[in-house]
Amino acid sequence: MPEDLTPSPAPANSAPWEARRPPRGRGLLRKLATLLVIGSLVALVIQAMSPRPVDVEVGVVKPGPLTVFVSEEGKTRIRNRYVVAAPLAGSMQRVTLKPGDVVKVGETVLTRIEPGMAPLLDARTKAQALARVSAATATKNRVQEALEMARTGLRYAQTNWERIKNNTDKGTISDTDRDAFEREAEMKSREVRAAEFELQVAAFELAQAQAALLQLEKPDSNGAMIELKAPVNGVVLRVQQESATIVSPGTPILELGDPADLEVEAEILSRDAVNIQPGAEVMIEQWGGEAVTGRVRRIEPAAFTKVSALGVEEQRVLVLSDFNKNSPDIKALGDRFRVEVRVAVWRKDDALLVPAGALFRVGSEWKTFLFDHGKARAQTVEAGRSDGRLTQVLGGLQTGDEVLLHPPDTVEDGSEVVKRQSK
Repeated sequence: MPEDLTPSPAPANSAPWEARRPPRGRGLLRKLATLLVIGSLVALVIQAMSPRPVDVEVGVVKPGPLTVFVSEEGKTRIRNRYVVAAPLAGSMQRVTLKPGDVVKVGETVLTRIEPGMAPLLDARTKAQALARVSAATATKNRVQEALEMARTGLRYAQTNWERIKNNTDKGTISDTDRDAFEREAEMKSREVRAAEFELQVAAFELAQAQAALLQLEKPDSNGAMIELKAPVNGVVLRVQQESATIVSPGTPILELGDPADLEVEAEILSRDAVNIQPGAEVMIEQWGGEAVTGRVRRIEPAAFTKVSALGVEEQRVLVLSDFNKNSPDIKALGDRFRVEVRVAVWRKDDALLVPAGALFRVGSEWKTFLFDHGKARAQTVEAGRSDGRLTQVLGGLQTGDEVLLHPPDTVEDGSEVVKRQSK
């Protein structure tokens, strides 16, 4: 039969307020359970408060090539642009070509220009022009008469000179008179020549006065119309004057160019441009397709001032680059398209490299954490150039060293760390 565990009745001589006591075995069991729970809680608290190894990502220091780029926003442009202008004043017909239309050199007619009509003459202006014609005619007649008189005098002087020149008897005429007759004949000859020139001038003045009375009629033959043809092969970039109008010499009409002949221009800060050399490598990105390569062709010698978005005045230099190859992808690029340009300013093929994410600043020094058998060891590093991903190591690290990448703030010198398992 099971043991009866009911509490025994109190003795008859006990006080009424004395409780009945449970057996000794049950009280000891309860104490042991309580101590076990308290010990477990203390162990959990101690375990929670004790430092645990920090899960970190590790990189390796190793040699390799390093290229430092300068990144700036740029744009494409057609290398050779041609502005077709009106060669003479006249009435231009409407331009039917649109931007993007293909033109062929010497074949495609851009537009046609008809010579303009001369201005109409009012009664007063016409009377003045007629008077000038009459005056020019009278002047010409007067000069003609003066020429005849000069020729008559020349004939007389030459006759006297011939008579004196053939007289060989001594003493009949003095040497002074002989020279005077010769000089007279020469002067009359020059007067005739001067009168002939005056007659030519009078004839030109008469022709000019008569031209003022001419009024051109509008030409109606195809021979009087001038056709402007394309000077180069390419496409129409912009139509500057589309509607039919009266143009003067030099009026811009069309802008032509070859979209396959593209270059890239970038406005580089002058402090960065001094490190760029012709032939430097260029990466052309962010244009809507995969990155393509190019080469620097020219660094312009003159800088210009440009105000940044923050209102700061900057000195910038135009750097022109060429595409290395005309891949089918970049045919979608046109004139003045936006691109991102990365120009190489420094390169070394055997630099000792550390991931840039492993370095951090402490005052004026660069530092990193070495992974040393499960411990993080702080190390001062002498850093060189960087491309944003990798940094050149000039001192403080060696090939094969493992460093912590982007260490959290909880990591200190001597902290326990564990490598993060790659998924």
